Amino acid sequence: MISRNCKSLRITATLEAVAAAALILAGQTAGAQSLSVLPVNVFMQPGQKAATLSVTNSGEKPTSIQVRAYDWGQENNEDQLTPSNIVVASPPLATIAPGAAQVVRLILRQPPQDREATYRIVLDQIPGPSEPGVVQMVLRLSIPVFAMPASKAALKVQFHLERDGGKLFLVGVNSGLSHESIRHIVVTAADGHKMSATAGVSPYILAGVTRRWELDAQGYAPQPGESLKLTADGIAGAIHEQIGVSSAP
Repeated sequence: MISRNCKSLRITATLEAVAAAALILAGQTAGAQSLSVLPVNVFMQPGQKAATLSVTNSGEKPTSIQVRAYDWGQENNEDQLTPSNIVVASPPLATIAPGAAQVVRLILRQPPQDREATYRIVLDQIPGPSEPGVVQMVLRLSIPVFAMPASKAALKVQFHLERDGGKLFLVGVNSGLSHESIRHIVVTAADGHKMSATAGVSPYILAGVTRRWELDAQGYAPQPGESLKLTADGIAGAIHEQIGVSSAP
């Protein structure tokens, strides 16, 4: 399913490219709905008990959606989602007319304690009746929800490089009480050799979590004790750090 940009960014989830591929592969007509959701990140401030999502159907037909809330954690470098009884989405089911919008209310039943609490809202488009010769495409959207505790949740992430099985990883250890979002990762060696992170990987590192991003090292093998420069974009802005290298435990 998602950085701390307080302004809402619009994601229009259209599937015309996928539909075209289906048309070529199956020799059929492909149909898709167009949904958009605002905001794409939900931030609940200390004491805030509710928030809303606005789901808009810009397609030409009515479309139905299902909305579910999950507790969101990270383990073994993967997102872990479990059904939540702390966040409730209302309504959980809705049908949206063409050109109309549906407001989904998110209710926080229990305030965070000593650290930021993280959830995800998964919105599924429910397929309608199929038509002969039509490949129907449906959508799934995953929206992060960050709920802040009453006390200040400080951010503290330390980085290093790790060699493991012939691969090179950027490792982030988040010992803070809130999440970090790392994007546009580039690691530069002393000789100017640049290595970027594998594309398509989640940028989030949640509180209390250690995450690894594989780097495209292109055969470069930095040695333990070597110092390289990390540049990236984080929540607070640009990151410029000298980081060391270790071997995987």
